[in-house]
Amino acid sequence: MAAVLEVVDSGPLSTVQDLGRPGYADIGVTESGAADRASLRLANRLAGNGEGAAAIEVTFGGFAARATAEVTIAVTGAPCPITIDRMGAPMNAALRVPAGAEFRLGWPATGMRSYVAVRGGIAVEPVLGSRATDLLSGLGPDPLRRGMVLPLGAAVASPAPPRFTPVAAPPSDELALRILPGPRDDWFTESALRTLLAQPYAVTSESNRIGIRLEGPVLPRARHGELVSEGMVTGAVQVPPSGKPTLFLADHPVTGGYPVIAVVVTEDVDKAAQARPGLLVRFEPARV
Repeated sequence: MAAVLEVVDSGPLSTVQDLGRPGYADIGVTESGAADRASLRLANRLAGNGEGAAAIEVTFGGFAARATAEVTIAVTGAPCPITIDRMGAPMNAALRVPAGAEFRLGWPATGMRSYVAVRGGIAVEPVLGSRATDLLSGLGPDPLRRGMVLPLGAAVASPAPPRFTPVAAPPSDELALRILPGPRDDWFTESALRTLLAQPYAVTSESNRIGIRLEGPVLPRARHGELVSEGMVTGAVQVPPSGKPTLFLADHPVTGGYPVIAVVVTEDVDKAAQARPGLLVRFEPARV
């Protein structure tokens, strides 16, 4: 019988994620996938999987599961306490979980999302080529809950994973994100982009995998008409009528009708996914 994970506790929000389902925007399906892709990739490498294998994205800790057979796991992303049958274990390392043992993630000290990869990957049924949960569209498996059983795939032949990989923890006070202006910066006054770059914005509690609402200086418009709905990308900094920006993450809508003043560079979107409420975000111009 193939090994499975039994969910003992799901915490505030835990979902199955991989690298998403690109290429379907024309039918209204966003890419979705892991909010912090670098952490997902690292967890999979440590567990002995391909980088795109499905893993568990744990939002603000509290996840626990029991394996029916011995498995290898790795936990990356937001640093949190890990126990395997109540014995402490390290982040960013390949960890052996004996058959029947329970592993548990505590609350992260900094950051927002941790990733649990299991050797063989989470083998739920794919939808449009991906096992990712998209909270906006409802595609993919449901968010995890206590009592759910997750099938595991067969481990593929691969080199022995490294035992430990040091990774810098997400910042606890201020996060710098690089941006490129546009495509609709011409809808704003000349001072708006200067304000965006000069003043920090606070992450609000109205944030999730769809986007991060920011509190800070208003970005005044130069044009006040209606913008025709147009395509959106992960990392877009959209400005609604309130004048306060929203930063889109993995489950953002495919189109939007408010102007986008700037876009966070791809490499920094992973950092944004770790921003928790109260953290200050400072935007910086990207060097091209």
